[in-house]
Amino acid sequence: MVAERKMQPLPPPEHRRALRFVAFLAVSLLAFSCWALVNSRINDAVPDSAALMGDADRMPALAAEEASAAVPASGGAAAGAVRLMSDPVIREPLVRGGGGGDGERSGRCDADTAALRVFVYDLPAEFHFGMLGWDGKGEAAWPDVRDARAAPHYPGGLNLQHSVAYWLALDILSSTLPPGGGSGAAGDGRPCVAVRVTNASLADVFFVPFFASLSYNRHSKLRRGERVSRNRALQAELVKYLARREEWRRWGGKDHLIVPHHPNSMMEARKRLSAAMFVLSDFGRYSPDVANLKKDVIAPYNHVVRSLGDDESPAFDQRPVLAYFQGAIHRKAGGKVRQKLYQLLKGERDVHFTYGSVRQNGIRRATAGMSTSKFCLNIAGDTPSSNRLFDAIVSHCVPVIISDDIELPFEDVLDYSEFCVFVRATDAARKGFLLRLLRGVSRDEWTRMWRRLKEVARHFEYQYPSRPGDAVQMIWGAVARKMHSVKLQLHKRGRFQRTGWES
Repeated sequence: MVAERKMQPLPPPEHRRALRFVAFLAVSLLAFSCWALVNSRINDAVPDSAALMGDADRMPALAAEEASAAVPASGGAAAGAVRLMSDPVIREPLVRGGGGGDGERSGRCDADTAALRVFVYDLPAEFHFGMLGWDGKGEAAWPDVRDARAAPHYPGGLNLQHSVAYWLALDILSSTLPPGGGSGAAGDGRPCVAVRVTNASLADVFFVPFFASLSYNRHSKLRRGERVSRNRALQAELVKYLARREEWRRWGGKDHLIVPHHPNSMMEARKRLSAAMFVLSDFGRYSPDVANLKKDVIAPYNHVVRSLGDDESPAFDQRPVLAYFQGAIHRKAGGKVRQKLYQLLKGERDVHFTYGSVRQNGIRRATAGMSTSKFCLNIAGDTPSSNRLFDAIVSHCVPVIISDDIELPFEDVLDYSEFCVFVRATDAARKGFLLRLLRGVSRDEWTRMWRRLKEVARHFEYQYPSRPGDAVQMIWGAVARKMHSVKLQLHKRGRFQRTGWES
């Protein structure tokens, strides 16, 4: 038989109430301790998060003053209708370490502090600075870039529009120079967004320093005795060079960076090297399987007109011209809208719409014309983009973008609707639509866009030494952001790879 378990007597009611109170008090103290711990962790993280979200140039007074930015409607809206948008916060590229980023560094830039670690191929001089007269003699693989004033100079005029590879090369070569060299020293004040590494195993991206746009401009025509142009020969040599490199073969070139910014550059090699990340002006002359926004970076043209300083930028009443356009009028494909607009606008008293080129002081006349105009028309031509947009930005002339297929630089961190007007080509070609729209923009609405233009203009400046937030650093930041998705794809692809042993 099983012995019966003897029941224990219950404690008196007053003891049970005391026990319940003690248990409640213990649980409350535990919950309060957990809340305090989590709150302290959040407070510790706030400064870092806030630093990554702010645009250094956005002052509180301006943010309050510009509580809304006017953006004229572009399609199907009544003339003069505008869309008001609150002033956003620009999010600058994330950085790997605690220093660097958009601010000036206090010490040497290295692989631990930079957002992007860049391995640079030591290509022969004929692929890059040799086109600028640097002979590359001796053991030096690269020109001495310690003194910015002594660095090889890029040719002027329209050549400068597509000089992106040159500025990136100068900047990354100077990335490991120590600061403190004095006036003209390349290491002084350079932001630590990208840094050069000489160990390929540490690299996030592999930079191919081929000045493809300059090669197209200078070496496309056959010279006496040549069967193949120098431009085509360089492309063929580059393809062979990369095909032999272990770094390229490892991932098929997906972690490589090439800069064929001119729409006609690298025509022969672009398909064979299309796995790489390209830095382009637009996708107008590329098929989607060769270049697309998923893998490639859009970079601004280098403007050719003079930049206006904030204190010399004419305001609304000092700009008597309503709309300005100067350039080629007869274009192919999507650029035919230029001819239609010319017919619609050529007789308007407050519109400047004429043919123009760099000849006969064309750049000087464009500088004067844009700086005295309220709106500058950026109309699609043979390709969706043109240098005209960036000339307008540095002239603080509100761009009117009439190009349905345009892709814009850094649009993941810049909201162009704050300082540009977008109009569909079909709407712009309707009689009276464009003028009603522009004349309907009030002084206050235009002024808000004008002020924003003055804030963002620095993001479209190429210079050496590079400075925080300029075009060079914005491009490196865009490459770093693209590399996150590239790395994700490569790492997922390598999950089940085995080296030297059986699974």
